Amino acid sequence: MPPFGLPFPFWLAAAGVLGLIVGSFLNVVILRLPARMEYFWKRDAREMLELGSAAEPAPPDLVRKGSHCPHCKHPLAPWDNIPLLSWLWLRGHCRYCKAPISIQYPLVEFLTGVASAIVVWHFGVTWQAAAGLVFTWMLVAAAGIDFRTQLLPDSLTLPLVWLGLLVSLVPVFAGTRDAVIGAAAAYLALWSVYWLFKLATGKEGMGHGDFKLFAAAGAWMGYAALLPVIILAALSGAIVGGVMLAVRGQDRSVPFAFGPFLAIAMWIWLIAGDPILGAYLHLTGLR
Repeated sequence: MPPFGLPFPFWLAAAGVLGLIVGSFLNVVILRLPARMEYFWKRDAREMLELGSAAEPAPPDLVRKGSHCPHCKHPLAPWDNIPLLSWLWLRGHCRYCKAPISIQYPLVEFLTGVASAIVVWHFGVTWQAAAGLVFTWMLVAAAGIDFRTQLLPDSLTLPLVWLGLLVSLVPVFAGTRDAVIGAAAAYLALWSVYWLFKLATGKEGMGHGDFKLFAAAGAWMGYAALLPVIILAALSGAIVGGVMLAVRGQDRSVPFAFGPFLAIAMWIWLIAGDPILGAYLHLTGLR
């Protein structure tokens, strides 16, 4: 029975609306967090090299600075910030300078809203759903930043690992033993692949952020999820990467972000891991 006697469709709709609102904030995180990271890296480097403080001001923070048009810098009114609806109403253009608004904004809001509703539909109105929503939102932010900048910030990946280990104490998705082993095994697996590839080719095949994001998969879902997650991520990455190479005519040496594919695979396995595994075992005759 859903809480407060409210029908389950109400909770699905509420999760979708909440996801739209959170998605709007995640757009801010995706755009502003890398800029702030770069600013503080440069500031710390200047201080270490005794070059004095940076002349440019710090980029806006994630909360206190209001949204503005990236082209004309005009502050946006509240009705310009209604998730998804404002972009549709304005037909994808700034109200003030008529410059096009990136499709990223409505896309992130829409995907976050749909993914949030699916989490509640799958887990019900439970503590599992609450944890799953946080997991989903952090994956969206990490994937969005990695897609744009090929960075996976420690400020997202490390809290995701620790939060997974903490919820394993309940447990919510995996027990503490499985979560600890999963986090350690995931990190060491990609760390080993990284160094083997680097020793063999002299090149870096992936970033350290991928190790930490994969460790989060182990912390949240246990070590049994690691192999299917990395297979899903690798297959989707190979397919999409191959299409991009064919369409854009890019050289194979051009790097692309692996984090978004890893995040998608993690979310799919959290929601549909058991049915996928059951279907595979049935098709192969193992069950």
